[in-house]
Amino acid sequence: MNWELLTVALMAGAANWAFRALPVILRSDRMAASGWLERFLSATGPAAIATLFVAAILPTLSPEMRAFAPVAVGTLAVLAAYAAGRSVVLATLAGALAHGLTVWAIGAAIP
Repeated sequence: MNWELLTVALMAGAANWAFRALPVILRSDRMAASGWLERFLSATGPAAIATLFVAAILPTLSPEMRAFAPVAVGTLAVLAAYAAGRSVVLATLAGALAHGLTVWAIGAAIP
């Protein structure tokens, strides 16, 4: 295994855990609605998603379109499903399904 990839994966996992655990640890239900900490914690969900997206997409970036197609199709499916229903769960499932079907359809080997 590539040590740089492992390091990035561990850093992304640690950041994702911190973004999810911080509101629970700090008990955000007791904070003022307009405080800076409440605004910071409300931004952690999108930040966690962005962190995971970057960690997932970096290894697949390649000039070869066959390797990039599943990422592009999955991302477009996530955006379309979220725009249609405003559901993170359904958008995630749609993206995973589209990614998997694209890999199956073109027979691409995901590294």
